[in-house]
Amino acid sequence: GSGFIISSDGYIVTNNHVISLDREGQADEVTVKLADGKQYKAQIVGRDAESDIAVLKIDAPAPLPFVKFGDSAKARAGDWIIAIGNPFGLGGTVTSGIISSVNRNTGTGAYDHYIQTDASINSGNSGGPMFDMAGNVIGINNWIVASGGGAGGNIGIGFAIPSDTAKPIVDKLKN
Repeated sequence: GSGFIISSDGYIVTNNHVISLDREGQADEVTVKLADGKQYKAQIVGRDAESDIAVLKIDAPAPLPFVKFGDSAKARAGDWIIAIGNPFGLGGTVTSGIISSVNRNTGTGAYDHYIQTDASINSGNSGGPMFDMAGNVIGINNWIVASGGGAGGNIGIGFAIPSDTAKPIVDKLKN
């Protein structure tokens, strides 16, 4: 799975489903690997299964570079985006595409308004950031419609949790 740092003191946002659980539904130990290869043990600050958002915290010896949430309400179909993730454990991968639809309702639950994109979002991209062209996080990569169902390949239909939905949940989980 993927995630992104949202503050210099080590808060990280990812998808709840990215965190591996044991049989009792607990995560014994979570490890975060940064782009520079450094690994840190992470504390689970908060998780919300319904929105599929989790917040982690790592303690690094120095301030970390971080990204900021943008305004997903300004996103429009046809806007270019960049999606970053860790598909199939290959390491940091960047893909680009356009927004196919905003506020896509998929019938999947209470938080059912997604940004739909044709950018390649494959298994392992979940939890990674979707950036607008100004470098703001306007979505959290979440899931795809795959060929053959389940873990099949990407067919150009991916979904991200809009930042306007995610940010208030992240703030609550942090606090």
